[in-house]
Order: sequence, then C-alpha cells, then structure tokens
Amino acid sequence: MSTAFPTPWPYPLWIAHRGAGKDAPENTLVAFQRGWEAGFRMFECDVKLSADGVPYLLHDATLDRTTNGHGPVEHLPWADLARLDAGGWHSARYAGERLLRLDQLAAWCETHGALVNLEIKPVPGHEAATGAAVARAVQTLWGQATVPPLLTSFQPHALQAAQQAAPELPRGLLLEKFWPGWEGVAEALQCVALVGHHPLIDAALMQTAQRHGWRVLSYTVNDPAEARRLRQLGVEGLITDIMHLPATV
Repeated sequence: MSTAFPTPWPYPLWIAHRGAGKDAPENTLVAFQRGWEAGFRMFECDVKLSADGVPYLLHDATLDRTTNGHGPVEHLPWADLARLDAGGWHSARYAGERLLRLDQLAAWCETHGALVNLEIKPVPGHEAATGAAVARAVQTLWGQATVPPLLTSFQPHALQAAQQAAPELPRGLLLEKFWPGWEGVAEALQCVALVGHHPLIDAALMQTAQRHGWRVLSYTVNDPAEARRLRQLGVEGLITDIMHLPATV
C-alpha cells in the first residue's frame, strides 16, 4: 500500500519543467522566477550532490550542455561548481547566472509559497548517498512546510535511501518505460505517485494506479491535445516546458 497522504491531492495540475527551463536557463533561480511570473505555482527540478555533499540543481552528469564547464561533475566540490556560468549557454541575457543550491531554492519557495517536485538525479554510483542526503536536506529545509516536496527518481536505490532517511516524505517512481517488477518496487517504496512519460499513460495504467492507491503525473507534456487526453484519463500532474500551455487546454 502507498504511504498515507492528504486527500485531496495537494499539488497543482500544472508543473513547470526545470523551472521555466526553455524560457530561461534550466534549474536556475531565474527559471523559477520566469515560471512564477507565467502563473505556475509548482516546479520540477533535478537535484544531485557535489563531491563535498552539497545538494544542488543540475540535470546532466556532465557540465558541458548547461554551463561553461567541461567534463563530469562527480569529483567537483561546491566551491568549484559555484564559479560556473550556468546561463550563458542559453542566451547572452542570462550570462553569469549561477548553479542553484537546494537551500537557495527552498528559501525562494518559502518566500513565494511555491511547491516543488524534486527529482533525485544522482551521478552513476551515488544513488543511495544522493537519495539519503536530499531527503535529509528536505526534512530540514522544508520542515515547517504545509505541503512538502514530492521526491521522485528513475533510480529505485535513490528512492529507497530517501525512504529510509525520511519515510514521511512523499515519493514517486519515474517511469520512462515499463520494466519487469516495477509495480512491486513502487509498492515496496511506498510511493504515493507514478510519474510517467506521457506515451506510457493509458486507461490500463490508470486502473493499475488506482488499484495501488497511486496518483499519476506525466512528463514532459508540451502538446495541447496530449494534455487534454491525459486530463480525461484522470492524470493529476502535467509537467511542461510550455509556459502558455495551461491557457490552451
């Protein structure tokens, strides 16, 4: 059975992907601000650990795509990561934007009343350490929050470590495809949600989720017709890159 969790579902339907990760440099503070200005009140982002144990936001296991750095992030301490330009790759307007620590995001969320879906995104081989550290940080940073962050991951070992470190925090299993035993894993992790790639989601999956007591969210939903299909199925969270999409559905 899933972990007991408030009814009705306390999170909004629309969730901005990596902040407003197309309109501004993904996973940076300015991206969250842009998403907020567009009307979003919940945000998805990716959290990993620096070499010295600081939780911060970055999607990739390497620096090349979204910073002016190069190579893997695995061995870099936060002091080195903090010096990188995480905005210039997007556009000259955002040159000099910095990587964002999780505590900085928590402070912004508290000020704005924003909710978050934190995807635990460990570099390979650091699944358990990252899951545990992120969960403990969330306990501290969002300790007084009425609605806590939803912790999700594609990595069961990361979610298991988060479960052991902070069992009261809500968890969701991310699914890009179905793999043998996924239902049992989600049940053992006491997930409250499945977060599926939108083509996976159909009536059969919704029935499976209902049977287990799981809510269903979907990523990355950028097409109005697909958003309408998912809403008709009963999906309760749509993660999108398109800031004007809610107005079209």
